Amino acid sequence: MSAPPRKVLGRLSLPERTFVADALRTETVGGVLLLIAAVTALIWANVPALHSSYESVSHYHLGPAALGLDLSVEHWAADGLLAIFFFVAGIELKRELVAGDLKDPKAAALPVVAALCGMAVPALVYTLTNLTGGGSLAGWAVPTATDIAFALAVLAVIGTWLPSALRAFLLTLAVVDDLFAILIIAVFFTADIDFAALGGAAAGLAVFWFLLRKGVRGWYVYVPLALVIWALMYNSGVHATIAGVAMGLMLRCSTREGEEHSPGEHIEHLVRPLSAGLAVPLFALFSAGVSVSGGALGDVFTQPETLGVVLGLVVGKALGIFGGTWLTARFTRASLSDDLAWADVFAVATLAGIGFTVSLLIGELAFAGDATLTDEVKAAVLLGSLIAATLATVLLKLRNAEYRRLYEAEERDEDLSGIPDIYEEDDPAYHLRMAAIHERKAAEHRRIAELKSAERLAEVAGGAGEEDDRRA
Repeated sequence: MSAPPRKVLGRLSLPERTFVADALRTETVGGVLLLIAAVTALIWANVPALHSSYESVSHYHLGPAALGLDLSVEHWAADGLLAIFFFVAGIELKRELVAGDLKDPKAAALPVVAALCGMAVPALVYTLTNLTGGGSLAGWAVPTATDIAFALAVLAVIGTWLPSALRAFLLTLAVVDDLFAILIIAVFFTADIDFAALGGAAAGLAVFWFLLRKGVRGWYVYVPLALVIWALMYNSGVHATIAGVAMGLMLRCSTREGEEHSPGEHIEHLVRPLSAGLAVPLFALFSAGVSVSGGALGDVFTQPETLGVVLGLVVGKALGIFGGTWLTARFTRASLSDDLAWADVFAVATLAGIGFTVSLLIGELAFAGDATLTDEVKAAVLLGSLIAATLATVLLKLRNAEYRRLYEAEERDEDLSGIPDIYEEDDPAYHLRMAAIHERKAAEHRRIAELKSAERLAEVAGGAGEEDDRRA
């Protein structure tokens, strides 16, 4: 007997749905803060009376020069605070590999292929644009990254009732996207390597791993060690955020007997608000402050480098992710969930064109020697993300009524068990509870019917008596 066809973007398991809901709640709040930080940076950098103070704060240096850490505030935000963001990304990736969608190779194929196509096609679009226009190929990686926090902030603002399966797809896609973005940074944007410092960082990571395996606890052990590892990684020439990812991947994300949550999940729960609520918004505050005058925005469409970034984010991301998803479904003979349409996948793929945090970081690395072009590429990232967000909003709004119906069905809990009814349909106890509820309702309706019948008979009887009195 052949196995039933596998469904793409079908209903999540209850534990996975709960995890996704908790993770996205924090990311959504962080995304709103990210939006506020980006708008603040644009105002601060573009109001003439404030511009000089923005430049002064961004380029203010602090830190121990003897340790090679005399960095500007902008530099600290990009290399220091973003290490926290990538630490959380490392934990997310580890969890997905041991307990989430990436654990099952068949289920993992969809987000992995979609993410790979969603990075390859934007890079190709950028490259073709610049080969045609005679621009620099150095920024090919800028439009390859998706900003999950920004994307979820857009979802929060437009109030869509996006089903949990699509939200989980977006989250998993972004986790895989982050992994490949990290690899791109490590491979293509690493300058001269100081092998002594790199060896020290590797030794620190080995100690970090050993302490975890021995079950040593205490933030006062791990936080100082993490800072040493980060500093050594920074001085090695490898981008310092790689240290955050490596430490995140080392945490155990599977539960053992007697554990309600794994150590990785517990630490992620503690650190994610710091990442989403402080690290990423501060990075945005000191990276998004670029000129957005009418002339500067117009120039975005005339220069091959900036045009390539916009087209990569808006066109490349949508076509890459949608195409990767469709091809995966086509060649694995899987079918889309009955509740969804391919238009929904395209809308989410368009939403993934919002590339902010990592795109800005790669833009700084790609054009490090050209401050003017760096700012122009940042403006292109902002404009491309805005266009992608607008298109996704329109596409999602067209299906919002259907999303609301699906969301309400997922949330319905008529037996008041605390578990949505759709997860209890195969449980006999659920049906017994529902039968008891309906029996109580039926008994109440019978009582009300008898009461109303008695009242109506009394009215009829009373009316007949009055008529007899009038005749007499």
